[in-house]
Amino acid sequence: MRVRLRIVKSTHRPAVLTIVGRLVSARSVTRRLLPVLPILMACAALVSACDSLPGSGPSNSDITAAARPDRNGGTRFALVDVDPAVVSAMDRWVAASLQGSFGQRQPFSTQAIGVGDYVQVVVWEASAGGLFSAPVNDRVGAGSRSAIIPEQVVGPDGAITVPFAGRVRVAGRTPQQVEQAVVDALGGKAIEPQVLVTVTKNVANTVTVIGEVTNGARVPLTTRGDRILDVIATAGGVKAAAHETFVTLVRDGQSVRVPMQAILNNPAENVFVRPGDVVSVARDPQTFTAAGATGANAVIPFDAIGISLDQAIARAGGINDNRADPAGVFVIRYEQPQDYDQLALRRPDAATQGQVPVIYRVNMRDPNGFFLARRFPVRNKDIVFISNASSMELQKVMTVLLPFLGVGATAVTVGAVTTNR
Repeated sequence: MRVRLRIVKSTHRPAVLTIVGRLVSARSVTRRLLPVLPILMACAALVSACDSLPGSGPSNSDITAAARPDRNGGTRFALVDVDPAVVSAMDRWVAASLQGSFGQRQPFSTQAIGVGDYVQVVVWEASAGGLFSAPVNDRVGAGSRSAIIPEQVVGPDGAITVPFAGRVRVAGRTPQQVEQAVVDALGGKAIEPQVLVTVTKNVANTVTVIGEVTNGARVPLTTRGDRILDVIATAGGVKAAAHETFVTLVRDGQSVRVPMQAILNNPAENVFVRPGDVVSVARDPQTFTAAGATGANAVIPFDAIGISLDQAIARAGGINDNRADPAGVFVIRYEQPQDYDQLALRRPDAATQGQVPVIYRVNMRDPNGFFLARRFPVRNKDIVFISNASSMELQKVMTVLLPFLGVGATAVTVGAVTTNR
């Protein structure tokens, strides 16, 4: 039988091959080992190839080695050991905020009529027989003293037409100001006119609500002022759970996206909206990936806008007691440069594309690691990886070798008995 061996480069190879060589060179045992020599050589190949054994990912030492600078001094990612200074810096990172971006402005209470609004005008006169009142037609009826001018849209010139008053500018004015302007225009023509102006369809003073709401629409603003949750409720409310919903407010070319749960938890984030704002509601389930020596390797959803590392480990089934290296708990993500710079660490060379690749390491063998894990935030699309203990590699090698060693021991015993005979 021909046995072909493929020796993989490894630090274990010299010692194993030396042992096999010595066994083969010993004349006294050559005849005994000859039947099992192919088995011993196969074992040597398996041990020397231990770097190619199955695994769930890199070990703690592998990640440490990969984080070191190469010959040119370059680094592919930043390896950050989490300590109190790191989590304190993260506490200072500023999240997106509606109040911080747009300010806590006063409600938009004065609603001016705009181009595109629909307006209705009613004119009353003090007595019958005027321009807008009917004459007395009998001894009982006093005649009508009012006239309703049909609803009309405010034209591009910002004006509407009122009989006997001509084009009256209304854009930029409140209904009360328009009423006075019509009265002044009818002075000397109508009999002590009184005017009522009503905006029947508000188009200019609206907020557009779109996305994951029950009824997306243009929501008219009220004179008391409306907040962002008011217009969302007017549009029928959101369809998804609050922790999966994100709200984007677009105003004057600026766009800010925040979780809805942040608005619910902090009333200051429930800012007043203004005419022309666009509110977009989107469902974006938040997840993280658990990998390595955890109870479950899966994509796990959040049930809140953010969870801590200890909660993420618990949702992944905890640390596997039979496989894990507690000193090798890693969180892998991309950081924004302005946030990473607050850690006062050198940026890796791979950060030239705008985001910084970072691997955070938490030592859970140290009791203080539990407190750090409670403060360390896990964000959307993070990878939580727990490396295998170094002893797992030896266990895998022994699992592979034990069947061969059993066969070899049996062959040596048979050879020794044969030789003695």
